[in-house]
Amino acid sequence: ALPGHLLRGLLPLLTIFHLERAEDAARRAGLSTQPIWRKLWDDVMKTRPPNSESITCWRKKFLETFFSNVLHGVLDVSSDWRLHDSHFSPLLHSSPHVSQLTLCNMLQGAVELTAEHNHKVLENLAGSLRVLKFQHLLSCDQSIRCSLALLLHRLIHHGSVSQVSMCSWPVPDRVLLVLILTMSAGFWRSGNALAYHGSPCGLCREEDKAQSQESAQEGAERDCNAEQEGSGGENQKRSPKEADACMTSVLSGPRSPPLQSPACEETSSEVPCGHTSIQGGSSPHSSSEHLSCHPVPRKTRRRQKPAVGRKRRCLRQSRGHYADPEDLYDFVFTVAREDNSGLLDKTRTTEGETTENWTSSSPGSPCTGHAACKKRGGPAGLLSLKAAHRFRSVSTLELFSIPLTGETCRTLSNLLSSWVSLENLVLSYNGLNANISCILSGLRALSRHPECRFRVLRVSDMFSHMPCMELVCCILSALPQLHMLSVSFDLKNQLEGSRPEASPSCSQAEIPESRLEVLEIRFPREPLHTAFLLPVLKASKSLQQLSFDSATLPCPQEFGLLLEVLKECTSNLKKLSFHDVNLAEHQKEVLLLLQDPGLQEITFSFCRLFESSTAEFLSEIINTVKRNSSLKSLKLPGNRLGNQRLVALADIFSEDSSSSLCQLDVSSNCIKPDGLLEFTKKLEGHIQQRGGQLPFTHLRLFQNWLDQDAETAQEALRRLKAVCSVVNDAWDSSQAFADYISVM
Repeated sequence: ALPGHLLRGLLPLLTIFHLERAEDAARRAGLSTQPIWRKLWDDVMKTRPPNSESITCWRKKFLETFFSNVLHGVLDVSSDWRLHDSHFSPLLHSSPHVSQLTLCNMLQGAVELTAEHNHKVLENLAGSLRVLKFQHLLSCDQSIRCSLALLLHRLIHHGSVSQVSMCSWPVPDRVLLVLILTMSAGFWRSGNALAYHGSPCGLCREEDKAQSQESAQEGAERDCNAEQEGSGGENQKRSPKEADACMTSVLSGPRSPPLQSPACEETSSEVPCGHTSIQGGSSPHSSSEHLSCHPVPRKTRRRQKPAVGRKRRCLRQSRGHYADPEDLYDFVFTVAREDNSGLLDKTRTTEGETTENWTSSSPGSPCTGHAACKKRGGPAGLLSLKAAHRFRSVSTLELFSIPLTGETCRTLSNLLSSWVSLENLVLSYNGLNANISCILSGLRALSRHPECRFRVLRVSDMFSHMPCMELVCCILSALPQLHMLSVSFDLKNQLEGSRPEASPSCSQAEIPESRLEVLEIRFPREPLHTAFLLPVLKASKSLQQLSFDSATLPCPQEFGLLLEVLKECTSNLKKLSFHDVNLAEHQKEVLLLLQDPGLQEITFSFCRLFESSTAEFLSEIINTVKRNSSLKSLKLPGNRLGNQRLVALADIFSEDSSSSLCQLDVSSNCIKPDGLLEFTKKLEGHIQQRGGQLPFTHLRLFQNWLDQDAETAQEALRRLKAVCSVVNDAWDSSQAFADYISVM
């Protein structure tokens, strides 16, 4: 309980161990430790973190990054006296602050975290970690995959991880990729893979025990009821002691020996040490028993109906037999729903291993939507996830720059078909092409599930295999419950002749009324097909944000029709954005949009607004915005405003204006310091005329030519910052010389 002035002087002299312990005392004394943690960052990390302006807690930021750097061996704690303390365990004491963790390369971090001496660290992460990322992964051996499985089981199935992201994996190891996907979806197979430090997962064991007791109690109650019904009047004559004995047997349940399972370790290079507990009714001489290291007591129990998205015990073998049951690491899974999802045709491969193939396209079954998904069979070693159990699963899955083959897409599709906890899916640069139909098949099956929570889909890729608007129609007809849809492509197909014809199922499918709130479309320089767009808009009455990028607009008549539909059918639309869309010949439509009383934010980014316009068009824009009291944000980056047009825009805030505009973006507009100073002076004059009242609060000035006269630019910025918040950067305008010539 030191006085505040002494504590203030003491805090910078503490190691991070004692600084952590002094947090509460500093808070009670009204002192902030944020400056100290920020200085620690600068001294130790020696880098500027991205988006540093948005960091609200430097303590958390430092400790989270510190944990990652120590885990991956890129930070030596002896390099700074503040990090070195005999009482301080770097991973243990920083782990409660880690909400996001990235594992890279050979997954050394996973091996370290699952080591026995880091057991408490893993327990802390299970409570704090929300986002788990994988980056630049490489192929690894079975022992590392075993460590990864243990990590995922603890952090996802029994932890708090809600988002799994994978990125930058040019040549993915399919076994490793499918392992991460299946465990993220909550699937995992019982057996020695879940052994942890020589014994089964403690949490699974507790759940197994609780469910066994529950099953035994239900079975005993059922036996008692059957006995009472069968004996009829004899039960009515049962003595009180007999009744008490029956109840006691119900409550106590049968006693069963504890399950045993050795740690997951290889006994040879080919056959791992593995076994699973034997379900009641299974032969004790099944092939799984031949691979076990220790005998496993049989536990007879009633088969529980699987509950999707719920934690399941992992030490109970599912029904059915496998011819060659190895660890999951040696299998590639094709995913099946538990029961009513279709008929399975089991075929024996030449290697003598069993594969399971779908022969029905009922809801929830794997994709059968196109030829690639109708292939029968597959590589040896495929195992249905009917042999796995269901645990807790994540709600967000992101795959960036990971090529997905047709086989992997089918596996993912099958996982998606019952992934009821999934809310967000991001597929970016995966080379899907026609395989997007396979993914949609799984999502369509998921949407029919009564507990489906899927709301956000983002798809982006280099090439599009069909017109963007046609794909949007396909997605919305299959997933009307979506709240947010983003479709983005860079280029058309390399070979125009290879583009498939329009799919009748997409072009003719009726789009049901959707819940869509946000729609973003980035076109590969292709026409904006209003024939597809208009039905989408008519079905999306809840739409609030709409964005078009790199589209070629139709003729003015069709564009006018589009605006009419927007006004009539999307009364809730608040934000409208056009990026890299040539609007030079659509001045009338631009003015109509600026008049819309429902829109609060309009963006015309790099739209060539003033490429062939006259001064009258700019005056019409200013007068239209002055009369619109609902518009809050106007973004005009990349439209070659120049000094003269910028100064004219200041009239939006004149004394006779009813505008409520508070944000203006004029980035990348060839603005020079003298023009910005003149704009500032004119703005100050309008403020005086309005008695100091101005709604304008934010001005964005990125990538303008303010470096050409630093003194004038500094004066303009200083005066502007007294009026509003200004965001700009130090940009080398010499890079834009060609653009400057075109404006002169």
